[in-house]
Amino acid sequence: MKPLILITAGDPLGIGPEITVKALKSAAVRRACDPLIIGDTRALARAGWTPALCPLLPADAAGRLPAKPGPTAAGGKASLEAVLLAVKLLRSGFFDALVTAPVSKEAWALAGAPAPAHTDLFRLLEGREPLMLFSRGRVNAALATEHLPLKELSARLTKGLVKEKARLFASALRALGRKDPLISLCALNPHAGDGGVTGREEIRTLRPALAELKKEGLNVSGPLPSDAAWAAHLAGKSDGLLCLYHDQALAPLKVSGGGPAVHWTWGLSFPRTSPAHGTAFDIAGKNKADPAGMAAAVIFAAGLAAGRKK
Repeated sequence: MKPLILITAGDPLGIGPEITVKALKSAAVRRACDPLIIGDTRALARAGWTPALCPLLPADAAGRLPAKPGPTAAGGKASLEAVLLAVKLLRSGFFDALVTAPVSKEAWALAGAPAPAHTDLFRLLEGREPLMLFSRGRVNAALATEHLPLKELSARLTKGLVKEKARLFASALRALGRKDPLISLCALNPHAGDGGVTGREEIRTLRPALAELKKEGLNVSGPLPSDAAWAAHLAGKSDGLLCLYHDQALAPLKVSGGGPAVHWTWGLSFPRTSPAHGTAFDIAGKNKADPAGMAAAVIFAAGLAAGRKK
């Protein structure tokens, strides 16, 4: 049997409904899974959804949405309710994985959401620390911290956090078929701190964390300057990069070429993936959105779900 995949269609005023419908019309996606959408009925119908495509559970925005796309409380509430319903259904055991189309952090804030974005919400609902990853073929990058102001980064980077994220990353890479994955840890400071001249986080936090992980049997290296770490990873010299902050992973990933990247969350009670882009309000409703990232996310989720069943 094909995996049963839940798909939340994202903000009804963004490109989520469009890319969801377009992706589900792909023969490769249909071969990979049996889908069910949760989202705003009107937005999905405008994007071309019909009952013949797949089942739909409504999570409709209240009232009349504005004609101009953008963040609204109504859109935020609808997209939040879709995710909350999806988590309940996944916990019931009837579905195998979750794929989330993009939501707006601003819209969630307007709606009074208990968390600013998907990963924070899952952390709250599951009561466990997840790992945010991005994959494109052999390229795999994970984040030690997520949407964090850079001025807070040094204080939040503890030895315990680095070790926890590295363990999760090793588990995620094993789920992709790497039996003994080599993880490279990126440094925080230029030139990995230059022996403490340009920063001491490598000496104080990162190297001790790596030493303890090696004693546990994890195959880890670093901390390496991020440019050198990325060059080596793109050359196939590591299985994954553990990056310390958002743009250290996302900027190189998005210019490295190849097919669409998949954003996924590991460490939850269910697999979750999403396309590695946002709501794109500027092109929403214009039939210009590329569904490749959404299709890749669905196929990736189906692969993770199939692996869990073995």
